[in-house]
Amino acid sequence: MTDDDVGRLRAAIEAAERVVVFTGAGISTESGIPDFRSPGGIWDRMKPIQFQDFMASDEMRREAWRRKFAIDPTLAAARPNRGHRAVAELVRRGKAGAVITQNIDGLHQASGIPEERVIEIHGNTTYAKCLDCGLRVELDDIRPAFERSGEPPDCRACGGIVKTATISFGQPMPPDEMRAAERESQFCDLFIALGSSLVVFPAAGLPVLAKRSGAGLVIVNREPTDLDQIADLVLHREIGALLGEAVGID
Repeated sequence: MTDDDVGRLRAAIEAAERVVVFTGAGISTESGIPDFRSPGGIWDRMKPIQFQDFMASDEMRREAWRRKFAIDPTLAAARPNRGHRAVAELVRRGKAGAVITQNIDGLHQASGIPEERVIEIHGNTTYAKCLDCGLRVELDDIRPAFERSGEPPDCRACGGIVKTATISFGQPMPPDEMRAAERESQFCDLFIALGSSLVVFPAAGLPVLAKRSGAGLVIVNREPTDLDQIADLVLHREIGALLGEAVGID
């Protein structure tokens, strides 16, 4: 990493009045959370369960919950890293009004960002919801019964299907969160994409929307992305070290 990289990113942030931070898996891999979509990631080793299959099959629901509880110890051990803390500092200073994230791990909230400032367009894996009545269900209320019986949980209120509060392949995007993400992208003057491959739509359309609406676009990702050509600044760097230096936190 060069001082010039840090300086250019710092200057872009300081010049902006309304920053949106958009995060993908790359910020959380620095906390030890495995990537799902990249080559060699979880979906390369284990075919994802489609939403339609989850809804149609008890067997698929059992498998989804088995996978969920198998990966939970890794997620539970993860802590916000320097990149998360730097994003939280931008929010604390009032520089960033919103954080849009593709991640489902809750690490932005754990870093101190208020819940209402985090827009989770792919949901959250730290709790579950009934797909019929919307009741929130805590995982600690589900795990013991599942480990005893191996049967997928039903809603205690209405008997409906309970699923982790994530957006699965084939599941509609959450409309409220998408509207909020689009609004923030349209009205920011700087859009910073951190650790996203920018290939998964509709999420990958958000930086394009920001750019077309007049915002500057910064992309920080280890590998090139399809949107590098429209960005004002592209840095192929580790997020925590680069953003930490630019924001001035350890």
